Amino acid sequence: MGTATETDLAAALVTLQAQLAEMSARLEQLEGAKSALAAAAKPEVAEPQAPVEPVAEPAQAGITEEEVLAVSAALAAYLGVRVHIRQIRLVSSHAWAQEGRVSIQASHRLHS
Repeated sequence: MGTATETDLAAALVTLQAQLAEMSARLEQLEGAKSALAAAAKPEVAEPQAPVEPVAEPAQAGITEEEVLAVSAALAAYLGVRVHIRQIRLVSSHAWAQEGRVSIQASHRLHS
Protein backbone atom coordinates (compact mmCIF):
# COMPACT_ATOMS: atom_id res chain seq x y z
CA MET A 1 0.00 0.00 0.00
CA GLY A 2 1.48 3.35 -1.01
CA THR A 3 1.86 6.38 1.16
CA ALA A 4 -0.61 9.21 0.90
CA THR A 5 0.54 12.74 0.42
CA GLU A 6 -0.87 15.79 2.14
CA THR A 7 -2.53 16.82 -1.12
CA ASP A 8 -4.26 13.44 -1.42
CA LEU A 9 -5.46 13.58 2.17
CA ALA A 10 -6.69 17.17 1.77
CA ALA A 11 -8.62 16.22 -1.38
CA ALA A 12 -10.15 13.20 0.35
CA LEU A 13 -11.11 15.38 3.34
CA VAL A 14 -12.81 17.94 1.07
CA THR A 15 -14.71 15.15 -0.69
CA LEU A 16 -15.83 13.61 2.60
CA GLN A 17 -16.94 16.99 3.95
CA ALA A 18 -19.00 17.62 0.80
CA GLN A 19 -20.63 14.19 1.07
CA LEU A 20 -21.36 14.78 4.76
CA ALA A 21 -22.95 18.15 4.02
CA GLU A 22 -25.07 16.57 1.26
CA MET A 23 -26.24 13.75 3.56
CA SER A 24 -27.01 16.21 6.37
CA ALA A 25 -29.13 18.31 4.01
CA ARG A 26 -30.94 15.18 2.81
CA LEU A 27 -31.56 14.05 6.40
CA GLU A 28 -33.01 17.45 7.34
CA GLN A 29 -35.24 17.30 4.25
CA LEU A 30 -36.49 13.81 5.16
CA GLU A 31 -37.08 14.72 8.80
CA GLY A 32 -38.97 17.83 7.73
CA ALA A 33 -41.15 15.78 5.39
CA LYS A 34 -41.77 13.22 8.13
CA SER A 35 -42.85 15.86 10.65
CA ALA A 36 -45.06 17.53 8.04
CA LEU A 37 -46.76 14.20 7.29
CA ALA A 38 -47.22 13.51 10.99
CA ALA A 39 -48.75 16.94 11.54
CA ALA A 40 -51.07 16.52 8.55
CA ALA A 41 -52.15 13.04 9.64
CA LYS A 42 -52.85 14.08 13.23
CA PRO A 43 -56.60 14.62 13.54
CA GLU A 44 -57.81 17.54 15.56
CA VAL A 45 -59.68 16.36 18.63
CA ALA A 46 -62.43 18.46 20.14
CA GLU A 47 -62.22 19.03 23.88
CA PRO A 48 -64.72 16.86 25.79
CA GLN A 49 -67.40 18.83 27.58
CA ALA A 50 -67.64 16.54 30.59
CA PRO A 51 -64.53 15.47 32.49
CA VAL A 52 -63.48 11.99 31.50
CA GLU A 53 -61.96 9.68 34.07
CA PRO A 54 -58.74 8.00 32.94
CA VAL A 55 -59.11 4.33 32.13
CA ALA A 56 -56.68 2.08 33.95
CA GLU A 57 -54.60 0.14 31.47
CA PRO A 58 -54.05 -3.57 32.13
CA ALA A 59 -50.65 -4.53 33.47
CA GLN A 60 -48.19 -5.40 30.74
CA ALA A 61 -46.55 -8.81 30.61
CA GLY A 62 -43.21 -7.23 31.49
CA ILE A 63 -41.09 -8.51 28.62
CA THR A 64 -38.12 -6.20 28.26
CA GLU A 65 -36.41 -5.29 25.02
CA GLU A 66 -33.35 -7.25 26.10
CA GLU A 67 -35.47 -10.38 26.52
CA VAL A 68 -36.97 -9.93 23.05
CA LEU A 69 -33.47 -9.55 21.61
CA ALA A 70 -32.32 -12.69 23.44
CA VAL A 71 -35.27 -14.70 22.10
CA SER A 72 -34.64 -13.35 18.59
CA ALA A 73 -30.94 -14.26 18.78
CA ALA A 74 -31.72 -17.75 20.06
CA LEU A 75 -34.22 -18.36 17.25
CA ALA A 76 -31.79 -17.03 14.66
CA ALA A 77 -29.04 -19.31 15.99
CA TYR A 78 -31.36 -22.33 16.02
CA LEU A 79 -33.01 -21.76 12.63
CA GLY A 80 -30.01 -20.26 10.86
CA VAL A 81 -32.00 -17.28 9.54
CA ARG A 82 -33.24 -14.03 11.01
CA VAL A 83 -36.81 -14.28 12.19
CA HIS A 84 -39.58 -11.74 12.65
CA ILE A 85 -41.17 -12.12 16.06
CA ARG A 86 -44.86 -11.30 15.94
CA GLN A 87 -45.87 -12.16 19.47
CA ILE A 88 -44.37 -13.43 22.69
CA ARG A 89 -46.67 -14.75 25.37
CA LEU A 90 -45.73 -15.78 28.86
CA VAL A 91 -47.37 -19.11 29.60
CA SER A 92 -47.48 -20.07 33.23
CA SER A 93 -46.72 -23.71 33.71
CA HIS A 94 -45.38 -25.66 36.65
CA ALA A 95 -44.09 -28.45 34.41
CA TRP A 96 -40.62 -26.90 34.00
CA ALA A 97 -40.24 -26.41 37.74
CA GLN A 98 -41.36 -29.96 38.42
CA GLU A 99 -38.98 -31.33 35.77
CA GLY A 100 -36.13 -29.41 37.41
CA ARG A 101 -36.94 -30.87 40.82
CA VAL A 102 -37.13 -34.39 39.36
CA SER A 103 -33.76 -33.92 37.69
CA ILE A 104 -32.13 -32.71 40.89
CA GLN A 105 -33.66 -35.46 43.00
CA ALA A 106 -32.63 -38.11 40.47
CA SER A 107 -29.02 -36.93 40.65
CA HIS A 108 -28.75 -37.76 44.37
CA ARG A 109 -27.29 -41.10 45.28
CA LEU A 110 -29.39 -43.29 47.48
CA HIS A 111 -27.58 -44.99 50.34
CA SER A 112 -28.40 -48.63 50.77
